[in-house]
Amino acid sequence: MSAIWNLIAFIVAIGILVTIHEYGHYIVARWCKVKVLKFSIGFGKSLYSWRNKNNTEFVVAAIPLGGFVRMLDSRLDEVSETEKAVAFNHKPVLQRIAVVAAGPVFNLVFAVLAIWWMLLIGVPEVKPIIGQVLPDSPVAEATAAPGDQIISVNQNPTQTWQAVNIELMDAIGESELTIQVQPVNQSYQLDKQVDLTHWQVDPSEGNLITALGIVPSRPNILPTIAKVSDNSPASQAGLLAGDKIIQFAGQDYDWHKMSVWIRQHPGENLSLTIERDNRLEELSVKLGVREQGSQRYGFLGVSPSVENLPESHRFELSYGIFDGLVHAFERTWRLIELSFSMVGKLITGDVSYKSLSGPISIAQGAGQSAGLGVAYFLSFLALISVNLGIINLLPLPVLDGGHLVYYLIEFVTGRAVPEKVQEIGFRIGVIIIFSLMSIAIFNDLSRW
Repeated sequence: MSAIWNLIAFIVAIGILVTIHEYGHYIVARWCKVKVLKFSIGFGKSLYSWRNKNNTEFVVAAIPLGGFVRMLDSRLDEVSETEKAVAFNHKPVLQRIAVVAAGPVFNLVFAVLAIWWMLLIGVPEVKPIIGQVLPDSPVAEATAAPGDQIISVNQNPTQTWQAVNIELMDAIGESELTIQVQPVNQSYQLDKQVDLTHWQVDPSEGNLITALGIVPSRPNILPTIAKVSDNSPASQAGLLAGDKIIQFAGQDYDWHKMSVWIRQHPGENLSLTIERDNRLEELSVKLGVREQGSQRYGFLGVSPSVENLPESHRFELSYGIFDGLVHAFERTWRLIELSFSMVGKLITGDVSYKSLSGPISIAQGAGQSAGLGVAYFLSFLALISVNLGIINLLPLPVLDGGHLVYYLIEFVTGRAVPEKVQEIGFRIGVIIIFSLMSIAIFNDLSRW
């Protein structure tokens, strides 16, 4: 059922973002009086189509993984003398630059609007308060302490854990970073210099925050079982909601330790001591097995009861109309900077190619954010929209950025780049994009 929900959310998200992108090309082409033959959302067989008064065909196609705007072009179409004035390739170079750049620009503008809308709605958030500092970690050496609230990372404000994670991603490959913290119940703030020399981490391998040595403040996990999943090893062994776990595998109960033990012992028997109706009972559970790529993990199928976070740790992230717009611009700009930074780190090798994500990961993110509510889905759309805009600006001939490079050369030199050179560049671009997509899909499948 979750796979279906993820697929639906993915189609909606990609449909919105591709429509925004292609509409940018379309509307600027119309402003420049270019004749648009076709506006397609998706590829392949047409599911639904119609024509407007300008005889432009609008199509919703079967494969929802992109789209295109097809303009009249004498390099592809038979164009009469009277139609040359509305053919794309006969327009001045600055107009062609505007048409091509409009798609990525519309994606970035949409990100601002999506974040603005999210901030107007308001999002329940948790302050980035340190719950635990792991020993022998970079943060431990910097003497950060449990209860400290992270105010900024490298002078960039961090109101939420998501903001902290973004700043840590940007710090990958650096030798150090500065974390500004506010100690518990204090009004002053301290700068902590964190040595990243031995901070070997990849975004695909786990949580950057934990890798730095920080365990976020979380609600206390209670030993009482809140939920037992249907048809799980726990339900088959007779565990019930309300049971209190006293011991596991001969050890006193600790949810984190028990979770680690379960993951490391797929298919093995787990002995449990539980309290039910004021009586102790001994149970043996044969753990289930889940496979993720070449790895096998054990699972039990229970959820614990948790205490609520203190009110002092929670807040609603929301702004008024004007303040919200300012913050939306700031957050979008930060995402743009991060996107360019991550592209650079991929090229230099500071970030592994294993961090590339494909449609499966995007679908999972779409499903999870949509399940949390409109505001969270808007945040997800903004993030993907920025990535889509930045990727399309990369100077690869098959992308908008590659076409912009050709047109900028033409603008500077006064001569168009030869068709043969453009064709060679296009083929190279296709190979690079296909290779990157193959790696991203392989990464998705290996994580699934």
